Amino acid sequence: MSQLEVNGAVLVYDDEGPRDGDGVPLVFIHGWTANRHRWDDQFAHFATGRRVIRLDLRGHGESTGAGARTIDELAADVVALLDHLEVDRFVPVGHSMGGMIAQTLALAHPERVGRMVLVDSISRMTYSRSRGLLLAVSTLLPFKLFVAVNIQRAFAPGFPKEKIRAYIEASAATPREVVMTCYGAMRAFDVLDRVGEITAPTLIVHGYHDIQLPLSQMLRMANAYPDAVVRIVDAGHELPVEKPAQLTALLGKFVTVPAA
Repeated sequence: MSQLEVNGAVLVYDDEGPRDGDGVPLVFIHGWTANRHRWDDQFAHFATGRRVIRLDLRGHGESTGAGARTIDELAADVVALLDHLEVDRFVPVGHSMGGMIAQTLALAHPERVGRMVLVDSISRMTYSRSRGLLLAVSTLLPFKLFVAVNIQRAFAPGFPKEKIRAYIEASAATPREVVMTCYGAMRAFDVLDRVGEITAPTLIVHGYHDIQLPLSQMLRMANAYPDAVVRIVDAGHELPVEKPAQLTALLGKFVTVPAA
């Protein structure tokens, strides 16, 4: 574990694996209210053969800092960390909000992104009138209940309840200001009309039972990509921990192909 002061925050990160390993570094970016340990299975697997980097986003996990009001701000933190580590080309692997950050990086720095992986993520958050109203009402709930409701529904039916409770507890430890500002950043995120500019080969992996970011919205995004491979997994929104081995295998097949 290492630390870097960036834009008023102290980012905690891990940087492991051989520098002369196979392929450009993988950069794992977690989602809303999560932390870098969402990627434990994938990080440990790939660190044996290539350089892998993961971080706690500002205000999440062990990192400090106020919440980001835009996805661009979070992407700027990632760029600052990679510049510090002297990483030029890389493969962003983003889950949920992390996938939004990955897309932002690919649009802003196309020369640096060799390939990209989006896990349970979308390019534009779109709601039906009823769901939009439900989300608006949910923000009025007591903070811990708001977090619990959102995290509970992120897992597919049948996922162990004791594990869900542990994730709810960890998410609720994220400062309220960070949770709510990042929530607003996700709701405002919209690059759907620009993803056609992303020419980097992209792997899109999505849980069939994802009700946080529905499958229909992901397919709309995937259709806009010029070079994307889509894989649907029997899981909910938390693929990295619901089906870690399956996700790791899909990543392995995709990232071992030489970058374009």
